[in-house]
Parts: sequence; C-alpha cells; structure tokens
Amino acid sequence: MAGMIDKFRLDGKVAWITGASYGLGLAYATAYAEVGATIVFNDINQELVDRGMAEYQKLGIEAYGAVCDVTKEDQVQKFVADVKAKYGPIDILVNNAGIIKRIPMHEMAVDQWNQVINVDLTGPFICAKAVLPDMMEKGSGKIINACSMMSEFGRETVSAYAAAKGGLKMLTRNICSEYGQYNIQCNAIGPGYIATPQTAPLREKQPDGSMHPFDRFIRSKTPAQRWGKTEDLMGLAIFLASPASDFINGQVVYIDGGISAYIGQDPGNLDPSKFAAEEEDDTIKVND
Repeated sequence: MAGMIDKFRLDGKVAWITGASYGLGLAYATAYAEVGATIVFNDINQELVDRGMAEYQKLGIEAYGAVCDVTKEDQVQKFVADVKAKYGPIDILVNNAGIIKRIPMHEMAVDQWNQVINVDLTGPFICAKAVLPDMMEKGSGKIINACSMMSEFGRETVSAYAAAKGGLKMLTRNICSEYGQYNIQCNAIGPGYIATPQTAPLREKQPDGSMHPFDRFIRSKTPAQRWGKTEDLMGLAIFLASPASDFINGQVVYIDGGISAYIGQDPGNLDPSKFAAEEEDDTIKVND
C-alpha cells in the first residue's frame, strides 16, 4: 500500500502553474507543494507576481515567480530557460492562465475575440511547445490544461471563451496523440461552478431573504445541489500530475458535482433551508 501512496507524490518535480498568483492556479500550486513539488509560476505583471509571492509566503510555500505573458513566445521561452537554470527542466505544466469577456457575440469586437483566443488557447500552445523538448528528452512529462465546462457547453455572452476552451480540449487530445510515445501525458480539468470570494455575490441572499436566482439555478442543475469548493479540485490536480496517472492520456475530467450528466430539476423544488448552514472556505483566495 505504501508503494501505491508514493505514486501520488511529486518529490523532486518542478511544477509550473501559469497565472498562479491567485485563484484556482494558487490552489493547484498549494496542492502540489503539499506533495513535494517545487512551485514556479508566472503572471502578466509584477504587481500580480508580488501578490502571488506574498500569498505563497503566508502559506509557507517556497515558490519562484516571474513576469511572463503566455501569449509572447520569447517571454515564455526565457521563463522556461530561467527555471531550468535554477531548478532543472519543468516536469509538470498546468495551463491555468485565462481570461473571459462576457459580451454578446454580435457586439464583440474582433480584437476582443482575439484577446480571449490568444490567452486561453494560443497561450497553452506556446507554453506546451516550450516544455515539450525537455519532456521528450527525459521521456516523461505532465501537461494539464484548464478546459472548463465551456469546452462542452455553450452559454450566453461567452462565444470566444467557449470556442477557446473547445479548442483547448482538442489540443489536449492532440498533444496526447503526438507525444504519448515519449511517456508524456496531457489531460485537462473541467471545473464546474466553484464557491469562492469572487463568486460570493452570486450566492448572496436577496433583500427579501430568498436565494439569488443564479445560485438557485446552479443548485437545481447540479445533482450534488451545491457549488464546488477549491479542495474539490486538488485531488484530481495531484492525480493528473503524478505517476499514478501514467496511463491516462487525452482526457478531460469534469469536476462539476454531476451537472454535465444531469438535465436538472425545477428550481422551485429546491429547499433553501438545506443550504443555510453552508460555509465558504476562503483560506485560499481563489476565483473561478
């Protein structure tokens, strides 16, 4: 049994989580640090990097952070080279950095569309391209993409985001197809709706004491009848980065409480009293 548990350890591994100054990226990095990985991260400006470093210090995690725009190949290549010089080649890449613009498609400018596609799809391509040569040389590597439920479903005002995440799903499968022969696994995590300080306004009670309409909607569409918590994502993140998942490749795993398998119920059937005692764990400040 001890041998099986050891397969989930990441001792001696260098894990790069993009955009991990806060949010789910910080949660993933925290999980990896707990099982022994060396944490490196980037963000788009120094203010965010400093914010991230302060959070890691509070959590007692030694991390390396630097400014790097994932859409700029020269910056990404330099970041990877700097990390390699300091810690060795990157073993685990989590393409976490992303943006969303909630704009009706007919009102969205092409520049706005391109920005979302560049960050959410081209960025993961650039970052994966940068780490693949060392992974191929070593004969091992893990690439984990943040696919979101929007890689499967459409929704109002998120055309660019959904298109990018759908493309990222197929990039995940293609990296598997092309580089599986080098013992490189590329999988993806598809978070559902996560309870965080940033989504708290969507779960606040209304002035009349009723549930927020979006809170009621999400719970009615989720068999678990609750929002996800950041810790709900950590186990899968560790698993997909660890030797325990060495024969799992090209998959998108949704952590959504069953929402993608369920047609939903009448929101009016929910009993708000069931949810009154729920408390949000915001020890790690994350967003969705």
